Amino acid sequence: MENTGPFSRNLAQIKPWLHLAGPDTHAPIRDLLPVPGSTFSAWMSGTDMGDLDGVFQSFWDGFRLPDYFGWNFPALNDCLRDLNWISADQYFLFIDEAHKVLAENPEELYEFLSILSNTGARWSFTKRPEASERGRFQVVLACSQESLPRIQKVAASLG
Repeated sequence: MENTGPFSRNLAQIKPWLHLAGPDTHAPIRDLLPVPGSTFSAWMSGTDMGDLDGVFQSFWDGFRLPDYFGWNFPALNDCLRDLNWISADQYFLFIDEAHKVLAENPEELYEFLSILSNTGARWSFTKRPEASERGRFQVVLACSQESLPRIQKVAASLG
């Protein structure tokens, strides 16, 4: 797994806004801090996201999705690309035990990660004071050491 900085360990950057973290991940604080402004954060557990209903319920609760949310991938994609009901300059999503998200459904996992990746692309980029760039929609997927290669393979195929 490729490190993202001299002090990082087990933190792989799939895209500038999509990161994969193992259990022993260490990263410099400057890589994790958002740029100044209001930040919305959602923390989810892959344990609750083993099937589509769990994924949609976690986003419903975590992002306080609007009532018109349609409980399917196109609706999730539409809501995450809009986010007008959340007053924030940037968004941070942390999913613990990401290896349990749609674990039995690789096609659905690909579609889910594709939505997160496309959302990150949609909300990128913000200039940081030291002239580096960060996506305004950051996702960290934390998973077990054994699952890192499987999730990295799916995430790397996003193109």
